Amino acid sequence: MESAKLETRSQDSPTANGTMLSGYAARFNSPAIIAGAFVERIAPGAFTRSLRDRDVVALIGHDHARVLGRKSSGTLTLREDRQGLAFTLDVDATTPDGQTALGTVGRRDVKGCSFGFLVLRESWLETDDLPERTLEEIALFEVTLTAFPAYDDTSVALRSLEHARQTGAARRVRMKAELEQKIRGIS
Repeated sequence: MESAKLETRSQDSPTANGTMLSGYAARFNSPAIIAGAFVERIAPGAFTRSLRDRDVVALIGHDHARVLGRKSSGTLTLREDRQGLAFTLDVDATTPDGQTALGTVGRRDVKGCSFGFLVLRESWLETDDLPERTLEEIALFEVTLTAFPAYDDTSVALRSLEHARQTGAARRVRMKAELEQKIRGIS
């Protein structure tokens, strides 16, 4: 039996909220040319078993010495939705790597994400152009922030925690005003 090889893929993603980064580590059915050799797509549901069974870490640049968060500690949340593998990462801004992550994402120097995985189930389609590989099920080990994503259909943005607080405060003021208008019979 051939030994399994850990593979990595990069992709645009995260949005930050103070010390919170969120976005997509992968997008479903989005083509990426891998090493000029084949086109790769990720099938919806490819992460389902990993999200249920595996502990996943968030890293900077696939560097296992630069851990930003972990699923089992509650600092990394992962979920599949219609678009792909969404994540939320609570970054520790008191650490050098946390500061680097928040700073480079905030300045838009880092605009992408990647993921490290083993293929559990795949399918191939031979075409007149490059062969096409579909990842149907993968064992996910990590998501990572990267400057050079392989999949370039996601994006990264940064919002301050103060902005989120102001938005919440503004919503509460608006709801209170709407309630007062309703009580007075003003539509």
